[in-house]
Amino acid sequence: MTIRTPLMTVMVAAAQKAGRALRRDFGEVEQLQVSRKGPADFVSKADTKAEEIIYEELSKTRPNYGFVMEERGEVEGSDISNRWIVDPLDGTTNFLHGIPHFAISIALERDRKVEAGVVYNPITDDLFIAERGKGAFHNDRRLRVSGRADIADSIFGTGIPFLGRDGHEPYIVELQSVMAQSAGIRRFGAAALDLAFVAAGRYDGFWEHGLSRWDIAAGILLVREAGGMVSDFNGRDTMLDSGDIVATNGALDRDFLKLLKDAHKV
Repeated sequence: MTIRTPLMTVMVAAAQKAGRALRRDFGEVEQLQVSRKGPADFVSKADTKAEEIIYEELSKTRPNYGFVMEERGEVEGSDISNRWIVDPLDGTTNFLHGIPHFAISIALERDRKVEAGVVYNPITDDLFIAERGKGAFHNDRRLRVSGRADIADSIFGTGIPFLGRDGHEPYIVELQSVMAQSAGIRRFGAAALDLAFVAAGRYDGFWEHGLSRWDIAAGILLVREAGGMVSDFNGRDTMLDSGDIVATNGALDRDFLKLLKDAHKV
């Protein structure tokens, strides 16, 4: 049994309380599939409600901390060293379509470094947590990245640009390259969970362009605390600002970064 720090206890409680609200709302989604507007409006309300719960819960215990939130935006706190980075519903399109694969993501950034992270799927009750220097855990079980060292034996997660997003053609080039050399590619539609899956050794790596910091902040720490590596496509630590991310089990890092880079030389 993992002994949680007071900080992690606060973060998990906020995620689970918001998760209960999302779980109730998810049960109503099927009833709203009759029109395009109906479910979309409903999901927006569910998203906002979950964010409000997280905001209230975290503000009670750490009233001076700032926030960066998907819906509310940036809220400055009197404590300039600490701020929460929150995505109340990562995987909104899955939620909208009744697919039970989405998550709440909460990270604490301290002096510009991610100090703690929680990724929680309220439907499956999968809880992934990490604190800097203390390891990563899934439902109290210690996480380790996979040990695969050959891309040919490895499975990679990704995010595919959709309608209204740039980068379709460059992404297709990368997709073709990874397809040709790996054991498989998965696209599940929730980056926070994709990164948690790398930490858990379910994926051997993950890559995506143009994400927001609230999509990836907690997941980055999960992967690193589970022994993996995370960078941008040039091997630098700019992911939270650029939104471009490559995560691996570490053993594959050099080869996978080279594979993605070489894809654009053809």
